[in-house]
Amino acid sequence: MLINIHGKNVEITDAMHAAVEDKLEFLHKYFEIDDSWRANVVVNTYPAGAKVEVTITSKFSPLRAEVMNEDFYAALDKVVHKLEDQIRRHKTRLSKRNREGLSQAFVSMIDDYEAKPEAADEAQLVRTKTVVAESMNLNDAVLDMEMLGHTFFIYTDDETNEIAVVYKRLDGDYGLLEVEREND
Repeated sequence: MLINIHGKNVEITDAMHAAVEDKLEFLHKYFEIDDSWRANVVVNTYPAGAKVEVTITSKFSPLRAEVMNEDFYAALDKVVHKLEDQIRRHKTRLSKRNREGLSQAFVSMIDDYEAKPEAADEAQLVRTKTVVAESMNLNDAVLDMEMLGHTFFIYTDDETNEIAVVYKRLDGDYGLLEVEREND
């Protein structure tokens, strides 16, 4: 596994690098790790302490966690604990998914989504992010969204080959936005 460690407002020492590598060894008890696995670790220091963000990409699904603590090593321990919890939840979801057809439930839950209009002079674009809409089915998209801890996920539907967005609704259910192209 390739591990990239970046420091913001802090220089990454050899001890910090060794601690990160040592803590990420826990993955070996859950998966067979090969060169396709990537771990990006960002350490940021603030007056209140250190924030550790870990994003692990693999052929299975992404894992992501972040923790803020007064001490870097305590934050690292907590972020590893969060990642282990995600792996356990992912395993449970996979076993449930194999028993139930989630896609039927999601199709029945699609509702119209209305966004509140905001004044143009108040809001401004502060960040642009590019995403790759990987080809997958709805169940995999929901799992990836949950594993990342996000409220929405953009993907390419493997059946229709169109861009789609699955999102978590305020009531805890899921919604699906499908793209319909305008006829010329």
